[in-house]
Amino acid sequence: MKWLDDMSYIFLIGAVVLMAMMPFQPEPHLVEKYHMWKAGELHRLLDIFDVFWHLLPAFLLILKISRDVMQHKGGV
Repeated sequence: MKWLDDMSYIFLIGAVVLMAMMPFQPEPHLVEKYHMWKAGELHRLLDIFDVFWHLLPAFLLILKISRDVMQHKGGV
């Protein structure tokens, strides 16, 4: 996981914001997929993959934060 430790927070936060908002027009995919989920229409494998693809940077950011917290708890 050295590659994740070497990644900067600025880069990851930028990737989270960018991927969450893409595409900007007509509406972000995550908003569209959320509406589909609420309506019970999120069934296609491609749509589910699209949700995970757009949330991948957020998962990486959470993983990096949790690794940093665990390292600081272990080092103190």
